[in-house]
Order: sequence, then C-alpha cells, then structure tokens
Amino acid sequence: MVVDQITLLTESDAPVSEREALNSNSTLMEAVLAYREHMQEVGFSDHTIKAFFGDLRLLQNFFGPETPVHEIGTQELNQFLYWLQYERGVPCSPKSYARRVTTLKSFFGWLTSIRVTPFDPAAAVLHHRVVMQLPPVLTDDEVDRLLGVTETLTTASKSDARPHLLVNLLLQTGIKKAECMRLTPADFERIDPDQPTVLIRYQDPRLLHKERRLEISPELLNTLAQHLEQYQPAEYIFECTPRNLEYVLTDVGKMAKIPGSVSFEGLRWTCALRDYRDGLSDEKLRSKMGLSKVTWREALNKLEKLNAGQS
Repeated sequence: MVVDQITLLTESDAPVSEREALNSNSTLMEAVLAYREHMQEVGFSDHTIKAFFGDLRLLQNFFGPETPVHEIGTQELNQFLYWLQYERGVPCSPKSYARRVTTLKSFFGWLTSIRVTPFDPAAAVLHHRVVMQLPPVLTDDEVDRLLGVTETLTTASKSDARPHLLVNLLLQTGIKKAECMRLTPADFERIDPDQPTVLIRYQDPRLLHKERRLEISPELLNTLAQHLEQYQPAEYIFECTPRNLEYVLTDVGKMAKIPGSVSFEGLRWTCALRDYRDGLSDEKLRSKMGLSKVTWREALNKLEKLNAGQS
C-alpha cells in the first residue's frame, strides 16, 4: 500500500513538546518529526540525520504519514522492505538496504525505549538478502612491508618523512581522512614522553561527542618532527589536498608490492582489526573509531567477519 502523496515535513512542523506528547496513537509523521528532534539533541551527524530522515520519508510514503504507529508491526515492516527491494521500481543497493534496516531498528527501538510502543516491531527484522561489503585490510606481513618502504623513504638521499608519518598515524589511530586533514601540531601532546597522544577535534558543537584523545608511539613524534622540519606547514600537519595523500598511499602500496590499493579506509580498518585481535574492549574500540552505538553494531559485525576471513 503505497501512498501517492506524502506530506513534506519541515522544521516548523515539529514543536519542541511534540516528543513528550507522543503515544501509541500518534501518527507516523509526528513520531518521525520527534525522532529527528531526538537525533539532533543527542548529536547524530548531519549526514546520518539526513540519511535516516530520508529513509523515514519512504516509510511514510509506503504507509501514509497519518498512520498511527501502533498499526505498524514486524509483518508490515517486512512488507515495506520487500517493496523497497522488488516493487518500488528504484534500485536499492545492498548498502542502502542495510542502512534502511538500521534506520528502522533505530527509530522503532527509540519509540519502544520511551514507551510509545509496547514492543519493538523492528527487533525481529533481519538484514537479509544483503551481501556485506567488507573493507580491504592488510595482513601483518603486508603491514611490515609497507612500513619498511616508508621508513626507507625517511633515510633516502632525498628523504621524505610524510609517507611514514601518514601510514604510521593511520595504522595506530584508525582516524578518518577528514579527521587526518584537520590535525595541527598542537593536537599532539607530549606531556608523557613514554605515552604521547593526539587529539581528534571537531569544530561543530553537535559533533563534540566524537572528539577523542588517542595514544600514539613515541617514534611517531620523531617522524612528525622530521616532517615538520621538511614541510614547514603554516597550520595543518598535511597542507595538501586529500587527493595528494591518497596518491602517497597508492605509491607506497605499489612499492611494497601490496595487491590492490592502499587507502585511508583500508588502513583505518586494518587498525581496527588489529585492535580487535589484541583484545581491546568493544566500548574502547567503538570510542577509538569515533562511532555511535548504532553504527558500531555494523562495524563490529564487519570486524568479526574480517577476523574470521584472515584467521
């Protein structure tokens, strides 16, 4: 049952007290607006809010925005997911499908947590018919070869510390590309010479919960000092484009004879997998990766599959 027209939701449609007034007879549109308010308050990223809100628009398009939330059960949600895959007439990639299942679980889980619904209809919905795309990760031997190449570059006749700094930084911290590009010399703390750290900062107040201080090796600070002396950056550690750093990773990957391409994403997940195998607790690893509890579920699933694939 697809509704031909859907009422477009705007910020003015969502009074501040709407969440408090929700009950099992509330409409789907009212619940979605309240959930968007909740996501903003708890600090979901703008990207996640936009994606989840778009998924919930599709849910309203299927059931109708005035449908009471208590009328939507597990069977109805499975019908909605079947429509997305086979009847909507628009391609639904495995990645989009998986995210939409996550959206349903997050949305209805929240409604259950605030007692709008007596049970969670999305709890029994499975991420079926989706082939999870696992990120590329390096083996221990490939990591050793890669670091061997970058270390050699620091002592060559025309030495360049940037590749060794970049690869080491990503393997030790698992930070994202955007986080890497924002680093400044002041973010590296040397108070304890045996255990220096780097601060991963965010300017957006709504993303302050993603800020974290990560441990790095003392040797990394030595490489950083060499890099700063060579490049003399005015503000950021890497004063080049992200694409230039991607070329650096590609080039050293080829020099190390690593199949495929070495990338930010691959080194991030290599770091996470190594920490996972070393027994770092789920909560500490989630925090280190800067993930929310919702996205951590999928990340942990990937790590378990990656670990099984390399063991």
